[in-house]
Amino acid sequence: MTPRLARVLLVAFALATAVDVLSLAAGYDAGHLIAKPLLMPLLAVYAGVRGGPRLLVAALLLGWCGDLALMSDADPAFLVGMASFAAGHVCYLVLFRRTARVRSAWLLGAYVTVLVALVVLLWPDLPAGLRVPVAGYSLLLTAMAYGATRLGPVAGLGGALFMLSDTLIATGVADWPQLPNADFWIMLTYAAAQFLLVRGVLRPLGARRAPRAAYGEMRSTTP
Repeated sequence: MTPRLARVLLVAFALATAVDVLSLAAGYDAGHLIAKPLLMPLLAVYAGVRGGPRLLVAALLLGWCGDLALMSDADPAFLVGMASFAAGHVCYLVLFRRTARVRSAWLLGAYVTVLVALVVLLWPDLPAGLRVPVAGYSLLLTAMAYGATRLGPVAGLGGALFMLSDTLIATGVADWPQLPNADFWIMLTYAAAQFLLVRGVLRPLGARRAPRAAYGEMRSTTP
């Protein structure tokens, strides 16, 4: 039952994502307003059904709170959304620290360079009240993206896409020129990022459980 339920939830997440991004591409606001709040709960339940860590589920639910807050254009809602995502990044960071994979120094240097460049370039164009919060959030986001590389390329790509998605949001807040249909690209990269982070966390868990399951099956069939 659990594998079947997990597949149903994953298909539902994929369909909700498709409805959301296609609605944004078509300028159909109602579809976006309906689909966006469904994304992270579906992914969180999927992660829970697959036996994902509580910190992973918490990170996704905090992302959901951020999604809801950012559906408003008010500055206080933006700060609430940013705080929710920041708390989610802390959950991811704690989760990633439990792995022992060594990361490369050049990758750390690349992420630090991107962080410094973004903050320096965005700072003068951000509203005064958002400069410090955005800088602090950017630090957490970059740490999360770099930390995701500890789990391998799948989670690493997820962290990088999360950083790209939030950078697109920040450039909009700074009134920089935007890509055509920027909201489409923001949601596409965000949904892909969260999905890849989930897969990156669950994959090593599945690899560790497989030998135990095989051993248990062997023991049960031994006369």
